[in-house]
Amino acid sequence: MPEESLEEHLRQVRHISAGDKEKPFLRQAKENKASEKERTVTASKSELQGLKSRQAKWQKDQTERPGASNKRSKYTSNKTHYSPTDPDARISVKPGKARKLNYFSQLAVDIDKHVITHIQADFADSKDNLFLQSLVSKTQHNLAKEGLVIENILADAGYSSGENYAWLESKNMKSYIPPHGTYKGGPAGFEYIEDGNYWLCKNGKHVTFRRQKVEKGTLKDYYFTSRKDCKGCPFRTECIGKSHEKRIGVTAYRKEYERNNARIKKDKWHKGKRMGTVEPVFGTLINFLGMRKVNTRGKSAATKCMLMAATAYNLKKLLKYGTKKRKTLAAAKAKLREKFISFFGNCSLQYKAQLAFPN
Repeated sequence: MPEESLEEHLRQVRHISAGDKEKPFLRQAKENKASEKERTVTASKSELQGLKSRQAKWQKDQTERPGASNKRSKYTSNKTHYSPTDPDARISVKPGKARKLNYFSQLAVDIDKHVITHIQADFADSKDNLFLQSLVSKTQHNLAKEGLVIENILADAGYSSGENYAWLESKNMKSYIPPHGTYKGGPAGFEYIEDGNYWLCKNGKHVTFRRQKVEKGTLKDYYFTSRKDCKGCPFRTECIGKSHEKRIGVTAYRKEYERNNARIKKDKWHKGKRMGTVEPVFGTLINFLGMRKVNTRGKSAATKCMLMAATAYNLKKLLKYGTKKRKTLAAAKAKLREKFISFFGNCSLQYKAQLAFPN
């Protein structure tokens, strides 16, 4: 439901509504379960204009797909679309995958026995790094019941953020999460001086700390030079161009990033360990335990489906582990029995031999 009045909205889309009446192509939901907030378009004008431009480009580029040039074809986005029957579902965007309503499945796996220690469903329009803290906290709660403690956290680059690194360190956990590709550690050609908390340029000038600011959900430190420092500098053109001073914006969690990166470089086996632990579990859940598609509505119901699949997976692991122990124990008993009979048989034969042929 747009923010403008209903009459104004109908006046703008009346030509589309007329076409829909002539050729209806969507089955209307009997009950709209979305709240008033979920029905309202909250995107800004610039975001909507960007979607409109992307839609025009999409219709122009997708020439090989039938229907792409049709006026009714829509570039679906969570900013302009919602599901009236399942408002918790979100349109997920991934290269090479179709845009459709999905849920994120977040799970934690033990690297020793590959047992799922926690699994949950989350909104598909959010980033993975927003769920790391809740995922670790719930996993820690599950393991604490058995007296187990989490020491190391292995995850892919999607879970990397300075906030997560700092939070894990506060919980006495070591993170082995590769940084995202956008992290550079600082501008090229500048050296960071930790004692004075400033950057040193090639001309020997200080880029001093000025303020902290949250930008796109990330806390950043900003460093500036003064205008007189850059005036007459031989590197001015290549460094700042037409600007008056040099401005550097880096993450406020740079130290946490560096400590995490140092651990990854020192112990490179963690990447292969993570891929060999989590990816096979995902493949088993999707291909053999019905997690390719969730036939429920709502995030809570999706979480229940994932919990059932994870329970079935863990039970299979438990049965397989127990069967191996019983087979091993039975084999050990049989081998011990053979040794027992052979030992006493040999003793008996030696005793008889001594009686028959005394020295």
